[in-house]
Amino acid sequence: MTDILSRPPVRQATLVRSDAAHTFDTFVRTIGVWWPVEPFSRGGDRVRDVTFERRTGGRVYETWDDGTEHDWGEVLAWDPPERFTMTWLVTPARTEVELTFRALGPALTRVAVEHRGWEALSDEQVRASCALDGGYAGGAFTEGWARILGRLTEAAERAA
Repeated sequence: MTDILSRPPVRQATLVRSDAAHTFDTFVRTIGVWWPVEPFSRGGDRVRDVTFERRTGGRVYETWDDGTEHDWGEVLAWDPPERFTMTWLVTPARTEVELTFRALGPALTRVAVEHRGWEALSDEQVRASCALDGGYAGGAFTEGWARILGRLTEAAERAA
């Protein structure tokens, strides 16, 4: 059995050559452009758009090519351009994601993600594969967030 206490948050960070406000804005306003829906979505190639409702209580969801919407989560905390927290419903049980955007200079931002709440998953669920092989127990979420932050970095720097 996996010890529930041994399920620490997944943490990843990246440096973006862009100011914090622009980087935050790139994440929430253009998520549907840069987010790698293959493989990090519910619908894969059926995803037409990803929407981030920019307010506490707002939804984050994908829209498929047939018009159906599939929730990723709900915004729990909204503090632009420093951070937001949201539920994450794409895991087998509800988890939570927090992103922080810390200005390190006029054109340099540290973006950090903390994906927590893994104790809500069963032992089987933490070992099950997700978008990447290996699931939480195999480091797939750590690798996944690194890829996602890489795409954010490219998008924010390209548009800066």
